[in-house]
Amino acid sequence: MIITISGAPGTGTSTLARSLSAELKLRWVNSGDLFRKIAAEKNISVKDMNRLAEKGPEVDYLIDDAQKSMAKEVGGIFEGRLSGHLLPADLKVLLKTELRCRAERIAKRESKLAEDAMQETRIREESEARRYKMYYNIDISDFSVYDLVVDTGKFDEAGTLAIVLAAVRARSCL
Repeated sequence: MIITISGAPGTGTSTLARSLSAELKLRWVNSGDLFRKIAAEKNISVKDMNRLAEKGPEVDYLIDDAQKSMAKEVGGIFEGRLSGHLLPADLKVLLKTELRCRAERIAKRESKLAEDAMQETRIREESEARRYKMYYNIDISDFSVYDLVVDTGKFDEAGTLAIVLAAVRARSCL
């Protein structure tokens, strides 16, 4: 079984993927962790890694290839901004919520001011949107590839998990 969980920073993709992985006893692959691992190996910040990724598709392609390879092996929960666009999946989930809410979550998680988190998130999202359009011709604001879109500003963690689990169980192919 392959389930993709996508969403902008602060929407709760990691929280959902972690819970879903535990509930369904499936491996969880986080593309953000892969991105941060590559940044750490290069001894650069995530911000600098984003700048590097804007200069060429190699970083993104490394992450994509790793996800595709893992999906073919045994499936699992694949969390990443492009996972729903790039992987064939039994269920493709997108989490969304408004920027202010996401920035407040990020600020709390990273012990920073919400205004700083909002500015950094805007810059990061603009960078990613440009890269995804340039390298893949993907419009990240096109939600048509997803089977389920959940606004995590309207549901708490347990509610979001319950919605996605209901969708998993309702899928006739699962």
